[in-house]
Amino acid sequence: MVSIVISGGQWGDEGKAKITDLLSEQAEYIVRYQGGANAGHTVSCQAGLFKFHLIPSGILFSDKICIIGPGTVIEPSFLLKEIENLKKQNISLKGLRISQLAHITMPWHSALDKATDTVGSTGRGIGPTYTDKAKRAGIQVKDLLQESSLRAKLEKILPKQNQTLRQIHGLPEYKLEEVCQEYLNFGQQLQPFVSDTLNELFEARKSGKNILYEGAQGTLLDITFGTYPFVTSSNPVAGGACIGAGVGPTAIDYSLGIFKAFSTRVGDGPFPSEIHFEDENAVKLRQDGTQWAEFGTTTGRMRRVGWFDAVLARYAVRVNSFSGIAITKIDTLDAFDEIYVCVAYRHKLTNEIIQNLPHASADLLSQCEPILQSLEGWKSNTHKATNLKDLPPLARKYLDFLSNSLEVPISIVSTGPDREHSIILKEVFCYSNPPLKRSRICE
Repeated sequence: MVSIVISGGQWGDEGKAKITDLLSEQAEYIVRYQGGANAGHTVSCQAGLFKFHLIPSGILFSDKICIIGPGTVIEPSFLLKEIENLKKQNISLKGLRISQLAHITMPWHSALDKATDTVGSTGRGIGPTYTDKAKRAGIQVKDLLQESSLRAKLEKILPKQNQTLRQIHGLPEYKLEEVCQEYLNFGQQLQPFVSDTLNELFEARKSGKNILYEGAQGTLLDITFGTYPFVTSSNPVAGGACIGAGVGPTAIDYSLGIFKAFSTRVGDGPFPSEIHFEDENAVKLRQDGTQWAEFGTTTGRMRRVGWFDAVLARYAVRVNSFSGIAITKIDTLDAFDEIYVCVAYRHKLTNEIIQNLPHASADLLSQCEPILQSLEGWKSNTHKATNLKDLPPLARKYLDFLSNSLEVPISIVSTGPDREHSIILKEVFCYSNPPLKRSRICE
């Protein structure tokens, strides 16, 4: 039995879905542990192109159990559309499970999100949903399955929400009876998938199943450790898997960090290694006009792009205790004569050189400028390579540079969007966790 956490090491969009899909073949359970419909995970395989928001990326394997965990927030209408779209694509949903404890994004959450956003939110109501959860004013999946519970909560919650909508934001109010009936209907449609996921995971671990925990967004968007306040409202870091899935820390064997071979970011916030939007290098990194251009899966917004930031990446390695990392989209760099890596910062006010961050908050990063190290580009094709020997020497040198800079081994290199476009350097599912002694990752 091996339990692996997959989490992003940057600002999301690192290619977690592709790596989750790749490793799902060896897993028996795949668990999404935080976030909501603000996530966008794209998987390409022989069956076609699939875009996931709430459902774990492992759902493409019909024999897997895919859990939407208690740490997620669910917009029922959005999830039902995602389910329906997968059915139309002939994807089996017999393995889908939804935690009774996950919180529900209500219609006023999206309205408030759009009315109050100041940090480039997706507007899906994720922040307000997590806020109400913390205020003990949330509605959970289990409430949609019992009219008396849902009605009692709405009677308590809705008058205050309507007052805020009307008096502060000038927005329309919601009628209790209409909301109650609509969400009971959602509950009826979701009921076949609702499960006691805590006990199911406990039994899976007890019986020796391989489990994959899938995070959304990335470390630098973590509510605690990210570029606050330009962050999401949950904990995408590896440690978030414990609370978001309902397992203890001893249940996790391996932490796999996903990094894009360069950096991207959607929305506002500091970005030290960013390349100016119209710069030739930025255009190349975005791959404008191609199927895999840098646009957000959920928002459709064009991503900001920049060079790989080893300072922030080292910070992510330490926050997540990554056992190994996966580097994605290395083929995007095939056309570059020269490639840069941000190896340190210079503080604009004190002139101090910073190689290791005490924190990644926006106020600190906004005062930093990148110190870039140049590496020679390989100017040859790495696309669809499946063996390390297929990569040109300079591409392997670039990967070695990243690994040495982060002080963590590379387990996987992704050379294209499809499942098969991968180089496996370390078989992470051969890691073992005996009762009294942990073994090292197998060579």
